[in-house]
Amino acid sequence: MSDTALRTSPKWETDARENLKIAIRKLQRPLADLVERDVNEGDTRIFVNDFLRVALEYDQYSDLTTEFAVRGEFADYGLRIDQQLVAFIEVKRATQTLGARHLRQVETYAVKEGLEWIILTNGRVWQVYNVVARTGQQVATTLVFEVDLLGEEAPAKKVDKLFHLHRSALKRQTIAELWKQKAATAPAALARVLQSDSVLTAVRTEIWRKSRFKPELKDLEDALRSQVIRPDLLLP
Repeated sequence: MSDTALRTSPKWETDARENLKIAIRKLQRPLADLVERDVNEGDTRIFVNDFLRVALEYDQYSDLTTEFAVRGEFADYGLRIDQQLVAFIEVKRATQTLGARHLRQVETYAVKEGLEWIILTNGRVWQVYNVVARTGQQVATTLVFEVDLLGEEAPAKKVDKLFHLHRSALKRQTIAELWKQKAATAPAALARVLQSDSVLTAVRTEIWRKSRFKPELKDLEDALRSQVIRPDLLLP
């Protein structure tokens, strides 16, 4: 975020971002040590708990619930805002690569509890997903953002992403706005726009302006569907 943007941001946001910046710098050394020693999942949870408290400013007694029971199974963390459950967190060993199997595990918990946010982490990498489970439809789980605390990405970029997990931001649902923006420009969304009547008409007008050839809308649509848009993004 630019200096100008920071000056015009509300105090709660600038405070959250500044706290995140300081905490990430402070916790990088102990995190690197955990990764180097290849600690187990239990020790990784100690770091995750510290990150949630110190960097993201959750209260470990009122906001965090460990081993949250979900119909006979247990999520590593339940995350609450003002006593309302808003997300599940699944923790893996510090050196373990996060994969689809781990995601499916916590996705199941979220669907059962009707939650739309899940966090998958090994302490170093933090992945945030949106979950949509509509009756009669396949569950749609989409990555919103990923941050590697020890990665080469600029510290400011890490703060920009993780800010949306900060307690103050999550309370104000900034992540929902971030998700709305990401979803609006996702490949499937752009493909739907390209196949809309208004866009096809505008494209035909531009083709006419440049070539004095005016294709039929159906022919133009067929060309887009067969040569431009990926098959998995085509409208039914």
